[in-house]
Amino acid sequence: MGDGVVLAAWDARPSSAADAPNPISIVLRRSVDNGATWGGYIMVAAGFTGDATTARYGYSDPSFVVDRETGTVFCFFLYSKDVGFAGSQYGTDDANRRIISSVVVQSQDGGLTWSEPRFITDVTKPGSATNPQPGDVRTNFASSGEGIQLRYGPHAGRLIQQYSGYVRQANGSEVFRAYSVYSDDHGATWVKGAPVGAGMDENKVVELSDGRVMLNSRDSAGSKFRKVAISTDGGHSYGEVTLDRQLIDPTNNAAIARIFPDAPAGSADAKKLIFTNAASQTGRENVSARVSCDDGRTWPGFRTIRPGVSAYSTVTPLDGGKIGVLYEANYTSNMPLAVFDDVWLNYVCAPLSTPDITVRPGQSVDVPLTITNQEDAALAAGAASIEVPTGWTARRRPCPTSRPAPRRPSRSP
Repeated sequence: MGDGVVLAAWDARPSSAADAPNPISIVLRRSVDNGATWGGYIMVAAGFTGDATTARYGYSDPSFVVDRETGTVFCFFLYSKDVGFAGSQYGTDDANRRIISSVVVQSQDGGLTWSEPRFITDVTKPGSATNPQPGDVRTNFASSGEGIQLRYGPHAGRLIQQYSGYVRQANGSEVFRAYSVYSDDHGATWVKGAPVGAGMDENKVVELSDGRVMLNSRDSAGSKFRKVAISTDGGHSYGEVTLDRQLIDPTNNAAIARIFPDAPAGSADAKKLIFTNAASQTGRENVSARVSCDDGRTWPGFRTIRPGVSAYSTVTPLDGGKIGVLYEANYTSNMPLAVFDDVWLNYVCAPLSTPDITVRPGQSVDVPLTITNQEDAALAAGAASIEVPTGWTARRRPCPTSRPAPRRPSRSP
């Protein structure tokens, strides 16, 4: 948020780790020294913990969006009554106990106090309860973590929060899609963007150095990679969804942000992104940070934050050039905040690439390796090794000194 204020929110699940419609509350803790120490618990929205036979409701999946121009902090989350995500019906009647609802609250004092819940179900989950049409959303949720505010171009100042939901198709079937909900009037009104993809899930967005918006999503179809798509209209719509095979994932929530959020548009620092997730294809473990120096086209930097059991993470820039990663160190009670800087990430802007090669049993092949130096200076000579399956062998090879990338001369318009 700035001025050393950091907010960390989560689901307080009193009876079990089960999802909605359990009586879950949204709680947070607040730091005023860049995450070094934390204050007590602040209740954002309290779930019902009384007799479940007479009443039942809860809140879950908080996500913050900060308006840097007004200082307002928004927190989006889910409101469930008798049904959870899977059981929700079509419609926008928030009094209907079988319709899952979307809620936003806001704070004007840096997270100390919060407004009463405001329902935006008619925006995020439009559709008829009696005659659903193609494009209607039956059920959805805000992607927990953090949304963004755009800084560049014609949509500068726009607030964006990500959602996922089951969207009705022309043939009556449903597809799990992702979409942005955004505001151009500092949160007074919100607009739902066009859904994108299939087999989507929790997703985040980041503004690229040229003002485009990149969506990065968990893949509920089970590829064990991240899905990405690009928007050229400020998050209203997205292009083709593709798999980023550089970003392995165990089908888990993850996060993406700019390392230098205040960098000028088009600059080298504006192109540097950080992505955090459980970097594994076999389990929720090994929460790590990856770095891109070219707006997410390649990811040459990698640093492990926690090698053991670990799961969801969210990443945010802090004051003084620091970066904060709040992550689950286990599934019940331990959520540390890792704080580090650009130097700790220990990355070099020099992605490696190899062609796809088919190898027959018993065959030996040479694998050409290309190193693209994106730095301003030459890189020292080193050695490269290839990870191979069990029973295979590969020799390390020396790499020559690398020349810096050529810079295009700038010119006045």
